[in-house]
This record gives sequence, C-alpha cells and structure tokens, in this order.
Amino acid sequence: MSTATRLPLADIRVLDFTHNVMGPTTGMLLGDLGADVIHIEPPKGDATRRLRGFGSGYFAFYSRNKRSLAVDLKAEAGRKIILELVAGSDVLVENFGPGTMDRLGYGYEQLKEHRDDLVYCSLKGFLSGPYEHRTAMDEVVQMMSGLAYMTGEPGKPMRAGTSIIDIGGGMFGLIGILTALYTRARIGEGTHVKSALFETAAFFMGQHMAYGALTDEPVPPMPARVSAWSIYRVFETQDEPVFIGIISDKHWQSFCEVFARQDWLADPRLATNNDRISERAWLVPAVAEMVRALPRAEVVRRCERAGIPFSPIARPEDLYEDPQLNQGLGLLETRLPAGVTTKLPRIPLEMPPHDFGLRFDPPAIGEHSAEILVELGYTAEEIAQLAAEGVIATG
Repeated sequence: MSTATRLPLADIRVLDFTHNVMGPTTGMLLGDLGADVIHIEPPKGDATRRLRGFGSGYFAFYSRNKRSLAVDLKAEAGRKIILELVAGSDVLVENFGPGTMDRLGYGYEQLKEHRDDLVYCSLKGFLSGPYEHRTAMDEVVQMMSGLAYMTGEPGKPMRAGTSIIDIGGGMFGLIGILTALYTRARIGEGTHVKSALFETAAFFMGQHMAYGALTDEPVPPMPARVSAWSIYRVFETQDEPVFIGIISDKHWQSFCEVFARQDWLADPRLATNNDRISERAWLVPAVAEMVRALPRAEVVRRCERAGIPFSPIARPEDLYEDPQLNQGLGLLETRLPAGVTTKLPRIPLEMPPHDFGLRFDPPAIGEHSAEILVELGYTAEEIAQLAAEGVIATG
C-alpha cells in the first residue's frame, strides 16, 4: 500500500476497554480511520454481545474494524498481557463506571508508568464537578439536559429516537484523542482526555440556551415552537406523509411554480418569509389541503423539481435500499457475529484517496487473541496454556 493510500491512523494502536455505545463509538471511529483497535473483553465475552431488544444492535454496529482479545483482567497472567500491550500502544479508551479502571489497576496514573506518552480517554456520565461520581445513561442525561423536554409534545418529554448522546459523547472523545495525539507529536507528552454524556447533552442544548437568553418567554418544546420558516413541517398526502421545508423566498417562488399557485406568488401578504409566518394561520392549512390531494410520489417529484428541502418519512429498514447510500459511499456490507450479512453505515466522511471501509467484521469472542499474543512474542504452547487456564479465550 502506498504512503498516500495508507489510512491516516495506520500507525496508531488503541486498547479499547469499552461496552454498550459511547465507548464503542470512539473505538469504531478510530478503527475506521485506520488505527489498530484491540477490543479487550472478558473470556466469556463483552456483555454487550448478549443484550436484547434495541441493545442487540449495539455490538453488531459499533464493533467493526476491531480485533478481539478475550482476557481475564484480574488474573496475574492477564494483567501481564495488558501491561505488555500498554507499553506498545498509543491510546487507551475506557467507559467503565467511575473508579473501576483504578480499582482494576488500569487507571491513567497507573498505566502512564508503563507508557509515559499514553493518550488515555475516559468516557463517563459527567465531567469533573458535583455529579462526577454518579452513574448516567443516555436517556438519563436527555432528561437532565432538556433534550427530552425539547423533543416531546408540551408536558410529554420524549427521548430522541437513537442513542444520540452516547454517539455524540463518543465523537467528542475521538476529537479529544486526535487533539491529544497532535499535541503529543509536538511536545512528546501524553494526557488524560475526558468526555461525558451530560456535558455533551448540554452542548447540544446550546442553541436553545442562547434563544432563552434572548427572549423573555420560556423556551417551548420543538413541536410547539414558532418555526423560523413559514412552511417547515410534515404534510399528509393521498398515501404517505412528506416533510416539506421552504426556507427562502427563492424556494417559495419555486414551490408556487411547480404546484401551479401563481395566486400565492402574486399575493402581497406572502411576499417574504416573515410575511408568510404572519399568515401561517390560513396559509399552512391551505398548503396542507393542496398536498393532501396528491399522491406522495407526485409531491416528491414536484419538490425535487423545485429544488426545495423535502423528504418522505423513512423507517430504519428503508435505508438498506436507499439509492444515495447504495450508489454513493454510505453503506458497508458487514457480516455480524450471528452469521447475518447486512449493510451498515460507513463513517460519514469523504477524504480522497482514503477508503474508510471495512477491514474487520465485528469479531467473535477472542477471535484475535492468539494473533495478538503472537505479536507480543508468546509461543503457541504458552497461548494454549493460557487458554487452558481460562486466562484467555480464543475464537
């Protein structure tokens, strides 16, 4: 592979002590960018593998481009393996509960004695402060931060439809790691990077906090808000609903032309976006009546011709066959540990000449244990003995 096409983080080794969503997100993104990510899990396997319901998708999605080392962290022989790996690694990511890594003997202060320029990333519920010893989950901080209040109808807080704070916190962890690696390249020092759920959720609320500072009225939930745009909502058609957004006067002109509403275009009450907001009481019902008389396919065709923002209301399973995702760089064919082959989203980046594709399917428990130990200099006999003693599991 040429220097130009080697992935950007190809020289970086990461130890991934993570589970569920937040930490695995950071590890997956590092792996997508080319790092050698070693997922450390118990010999019986990461408990995330065994989650049911929506949790069944966690390990399946967030574990690609990682190798699995299944090792007993509490066994002396297991500890020896970890410390040998730390000495040759650049980054460690963990999202255990507060204090767990310290109790296990793998905290930042303990491990920097074995690699003094280690970049150590802790992903927690809270950053330093009165709450830092609390345990948090995505849904907890959605409630704490006002996100659930903003998402639901008035008086009916509702969590977002995906683990948005876990994912966002994991992305901030990645930003911190990349920043720390850049700093290490300049001054030769590692550091302890922290990202957290609550502060991530608060960051996402920043625009609403700023709005609150600029108005004398309480901030309304999104379903009850006064939109900045005159037409910006879901409309029913003859069959399936469509979201339509008109966010400029040019959009309004195009919309009126494709829907043959020259009367609206000529109406001085509707000349500007702010004018149209003032006329929403009759205008929005009139648009709704017009759109409801047409099939969805026709509404979509006209909106696309007008060049305005629009979208049918998709379900997750619709994305498997989405033309943009399939004909562009959106999906990766992935074989899951259960033996199912499916298509899952790539990291949403284009950066020629690099292909941030699939190098490793989500691994079986300990699939790479023997391979990694061979890299550390262990013999086949030593590996077999460790497996027999239950210190490691091999896939």
